[in-house]
Amino acid sequence: MDIVTGIFGMGILGLLGGVIGKLIFALIVWLVGRALIRMAVKLVSENKAIDRMDATVRSFACSFLRIALYVILIISIIGILGVPMASVVAVLASAGVTVGLAMQGALSNLAGGIMLLIFKPFSVGDYVDAAGVSGTVREVTLFYTVIMSVDNKRITVPNGSLMNANVVNYSTEELRRVDLQFSCAKSENPAHIQSILKEAIAATAKVLDAPSAPFARLEGGTDSAMRFVVRVWCRNEDYWDVYFDLTQKVTESFAAQGVQAPASRILTEAK
Repeated sequence: MDIVTGIFGMGILGLLGGVIGKLIFALIVWLVGRALIRMAVKLVSENKAIDRMDATVRSFACSFLRIALYVILIISIIGILGVPMASVVAVLASAGVTVGLAMQGALSNLAGGIMLLIFKPFSVGDYVDAAGVSGTVREVTLFYTVIMSVDNKRITVPNGSLMNANVVNYSTEELRRVDLQFSCAKSENPAHIQSILKEAIAATAKVLDAPSAPFARLEGGTDSAMRFVVRVWCRNEDYWDVYFDLTQKVTESFAAQGVQAPASRILTEAK
C-alpha cells in the first residue's frame, strides 16, 4: 500500500512539475517575445526603405506587423502549454457566431483602416475635420486614427467612424481662400468703404492675385448696418497670418477713417 501511495504521489508531483515548468517556460517566451517584437517594430520603423514610404502607410504597416507578430507569439505559447491546435480551432469554430458578433466593431474598424489606406482622404500631418473632431492627424493604425487637437488633446477615432463620415481636409490643396465679413453703419458711403477694404488688402502681406484677384464688395445688411464681404487667396500655410493681419488692418483703417459702427456691431465673422 505504501508503495502504491508513493508511486501515486510521485506521479502527481511529476505532473505538477511538468505543468509548472510549462507555465514558467511560456511566461519566459512571452516576456522575451514581447521584447523582440518591440525591437523588430522599431527596426522596421527606422529602416531607410520604410522611411521613404508615405507616413500614413508607414504607420499602418508598423501597426499590422506588431499585431501579426503578437498573434504568432500567442499561437507559440498555446503550443508550449500543450493545448492541441485542433482543439483551439474547434472551440473557435463552435463559437464563431459569438466571436463574430463580439468583433463586429473591431472588424469594421479594420476594414475602415484598409479603406483609408487605399483611398487616402488624409495623410499623417494633415489638418482635418471629421467624425465630430478637428485636429492634425498624428497616426493611422489598423483600428483607429490618432488626431491631435489645436490645444494638444489626443483624440482616438475608430477608423470605421472616419470611413463613414464626411472628411474636410484643410491641408491637401496648395492654396486656400480667406473669407471675412465687415460691418459698418448704414449711413456710410459704400464706395468709400470698398476703397478702404481694397487698401487694407493691398497692405496685407502674403495675399495672392491668383487664382482670382482680391474681392471686396457690399453683400447685404440690415436697417442699421451694411455688410461687406472680403475674399482673398493665399498659400495654405499662410492662411491664419492673412486672416488675422487682414482683420487687424481693416479694423485699424476703419478707426483711422472714422467709419461708424452699426448699432449692434459685428466686427468680423469667418464664413
